[in-house]
Amino acid sequence: MASRTHGPAPRPTWAPPSGKPPLASRIMRATWRGLPAKRHDVGWEPGLLVPAADGSPLITDHYFPRAEGDFPTLLVRSPYGRGLPWSPMYGVLFAEQGFHVVLQSCRGTGGSGGEFDLWRNEVADSQATVSWLREQSWFNGTLGTVGPSYLGYVQWALAVDPPPELKAMVVQVGLHDPHALFHAQGALRLENALAVGVGMTYQHQGMAAFLRATLRLQRRLRDVTTAQPLRGAYVSALGDDVPWLDDVMSHPDAKDAYWQGASLAAVAERLNVPTSLITGWHDALGDQTFEQYRRLREAGCETALLVGPWTHTSALQQGWPEVFAESLAWLRAHLYADPSCLRPTRVRVHVGGEDDWRDIDDWPPATAVSPWFPTAQGHLTQQAPTESAPLTSFRYDPGDPTPSLGGPLLSRTAGPRDNSTLEIRDDVLTFTGPPLTEPVDILGPVSARLRISTDTGHADVFTRLCDVDAQGRSVNICDGLGRLRTAEQAPSRITVPMSSTAHRFAVGHRIRWQISGGAHPRYARNPGTGESPVDATTFTPVRITLHADSALMLATLAHSSGLSPTGNS
Repeated sequence: MASRTHGPAPRPTWAPPSGKPPLASRIMRATWRGLPAKRHDVGWEPGLLVPAADGSPLITDHYFPRAEGDFPTLLVRSPYGRGLPWSPMYGVLFAEQGFHVVLQSCRGTGGSGGEFDLWRNEVADSQATVSWLREQSWFNGTLGTVGPSYLGYVQWALAVDPPPELKAMVVQVGLHDPHALFHAQGALRLENALAVGVGMTYQHQGMAAFLRATLRLQRRLRDVTTAQPLRGAYVSALGDDVPWLDDVMSHPDAKDAYWQGASLAAVAERLNVPTSLITGWHDALGDQTFEQYRRLREAGCETALLVGPWTHTSALQQGWPEVFAESLAWLRAHLYADPSCLRPTRVRVHVGGEDDWRDIDDWPPATAVSPWFPTAQGHLTQQAPTESAPLTSFRYDPGDPTPSLGGPLLSRTAGPRDNSTLEIRDDVLTFTGPPLTEPVDILGPVSARLRISTDTGHADVFTRLCDVDAQGRSVNICDGLGRLRTAEQAPSRITVPMSSTAHRFAVGHRIRWQISGGAHPRYARNPGTGESPVDATTFTPVRITLHADSALMLATLAHSSGLSPTGNS
């Protein structure tokens, strides 16, 4: 008998189910304005069971265009549930534009089996989900990913070993390094850690549970953040022990074995999947986005960057029309071979102060780094000092810590704020330049080069760039915190990264440099003793002395001058 050979078994024809997206999702979708017109009606296939790497069921909802033909697929994996706002923002909106959307709850969240971990399962579970996709008759072999925050982290996890089907990624206000989310220069990002604890614990349980938990944290924030010790104090606000939160708070060193495998920064160094990056100037993950962009560019990967006037959350609220349009254009270009909506330049940034968008070829653009020096009279000048003597000092008391105000937070208090009430405190130094006669554009990284001495040997230094208008209103632009050790009151040098900005200081405005010993509860208080801020029960005030050769380093465009000849006020 002649032998027979068989090719792959034909896939069964897919019969789209008749379900519509949830009513709440359709109602929310109807409220949005300024979005592209829909191309297709949307169907919904909820509650699919996708096996994780260990066999745990990952609950998955499938949104799809109700139309004939093949459509590419978007994978959206989330620890925050599959309801509002994720269902309308990603399931409905992208399916309307001609994509299958697979919206999946990460292990241990949203009804999925197993236990949630901040990073240890995402690489394997992402690959397991792609294996499942290959078996679906509606999957045409073209895959993209999209999503914000931790939904960005799971995209990097898939890109550790990118499947051949993966043709594009869109990482919105995204995470790649959990350690950097919780710690900065050795200091604990306390308020953000608590906000992440609430989000990861309650958001996947539904909006009602999440809102109740958020309000409870707001009511109890002061008690929790001033507890002595900090360890375990969050329980009254979060309602229960969160073991992973204890762990991340008590491991400040990125080289600790606890963090092994957490950072996916190196993925961008070898990636060749076209990747769009989106952030905001006051995004708590903005610095991670700039690092992602730099690594992708150095690797020669096709990439684009959009930076808006947003916080971490407002990018998905007020900024959503721009964020969605940017994301859709990238996905259509690389999954549909339709580049018609791509902008002509690699980078688009919103320039504060002039409230306008600017298209540029790369980030950061070519700039001259200009040092600005403090004076004993409280001025800010471009004249370099002739000595490095002590300039001025202040007393930081962790028992009455300098409060935080605005900036890159995950809470509703994030973003630009009037700093006037902060700057009248005795523990806040300000140095202010003269009124500008021409606009000054700052585009790029900002940093502080400090020479500091202390009387206890242990201190934090918080440094901030502000724009002072003609009425004297001082608004924060960008900032950063550094931790330092000094010996026997001898000064130490420290450079504090202050993130990046694109900002125009208008005619008549003044550039201000603000320096203090902390920003609480954004950062945990430095106890002044060298003890861990998580376990400290003794707090010692510290006198911090600033020396004259300290400088604020600004990336100034070459055409920006606007200074009086002396640079003094």
